[in-house]
Amino acid sequence: MTFPIARRFAGVRACLGCLLAIVCVGAVAQGGAPLTAAQREAVVAALMKRYSGDVPGASLLVVEDGKPVIERGYGYANLEQHIKAGPDTDYRLASVTKQFTAASILLLKQDGKLHLDDPVRKWLPELPASDAAITIRHLLTHSSGLIDYEDLIPPGTTQQIDDNDVLRLIAAQHRLYFPPGSAHRYSNGGYVLLGLIVQRASGMDLADFMRRRIFEPLDMHHTLLYEHDRGPQVPNRAWGYSLIDGKWTRTDQDVTSATRGDGGVYSNVADLARWDAALYSDKLLDADSRKLMFTPKDPADDPDTDYGFGWRISGDTVWHSGESIGFRNVIIRWPGQHLAVVILSNRNHFKPYPLALTIGELYLLQ
Repeated sequence: MTFPIARRFAGVRACLGCLLAIVCVGAVAQGGAPLTAAQREAVVAALMKRYSGDVPGASLLVVEDGKPVIERGYGYANLEQHIKAGPDTDYRLASVTKQFTAASILLLKQDGKLHLDDPVRKWLPELPASDAAITIRHLLTHSSGLIDYEDLIPPGTTQQIDDNDVLRLIAAQHRLYFPPGSAHRYSNGGYVLLGLIVQRASGMDLADFMRRRIFEPLDMHHTLLYEHDRGPQVPNRAWGYSLIDGKWTRTDQDVTSATRGDGGVYSNVADLARWDAALYSDKLLDADSRKLMFTPKDPADDPDTDYGFGWRISGDTVWHSGESIGFRNVIIRWPGQHLAVVILSNRNHFKPYPLALTIGELYLLQ
């Protein structure tokens, strides 16, 4: 049997633990005895060693057949106060937030309050005539052609911008990258606009809508859409760090850290286990909505990956990463095998996608 995942290890070969994982998984792939539970946990511990010690850390979740088989923290959530990371540590999800924004739109579709093919200007009439052909579906699939709001922020800006600032920046443009629906370009601004549409269609603040319609029904009691100037504070908060001149320095916020629909949710791996479980049932989204969420619509930047509604779709996996200053996160699900791996980390270094993929392969090749 050939070993089909070797190309996926490019980002994790630097550490001894990863080499151990390659040897172990490769042995199974070549017909050796499956790893025992203790062996898998030993390999996972070696893989996660980079996050251990007096450094910004991470929390890891492995869910198999609906049961968390690993749910633990490594390193520190707060270096200054020596608070360790754990399963209940809340991290800024960054772009992993997009799946909750997409779910909010789908809930409103189920309520009959909007349609996916509504013109965006129906809900956001501030947008110019050049945006007339953009629909909600285009925003969900990153096929709107909207100009990136990050490129529109005036040089030298130090004050954080909010969702309404993003709307004003985009509304001042009278051009698109391409005709809506003709191409794919990842758009944080599109998901900020989706959050504003949720507010206008529901008559509720986006944070309140997510809390009442998603987090409370799923018992995700430590998950929230964080707003700097209102609402509750983040419980068990992990603070973001960057390695600068050989020293870990707190870099938790930047100019774009106050926008919401594209990246403002904080959560922990314990709550994300409940989110994963809900995506297999009608508890939150009906079967039609879940099918829409996980059906690829447009070619993504990576030719091996398609995009649904808030999820990337690649082979037998659905996944999304999230990166903002001080945070690197990923959730990968293998729906056909009822397996999921989540890594949330409070540091700028190491993209966790290859690591999460490696850990997932350990549980697939049993």
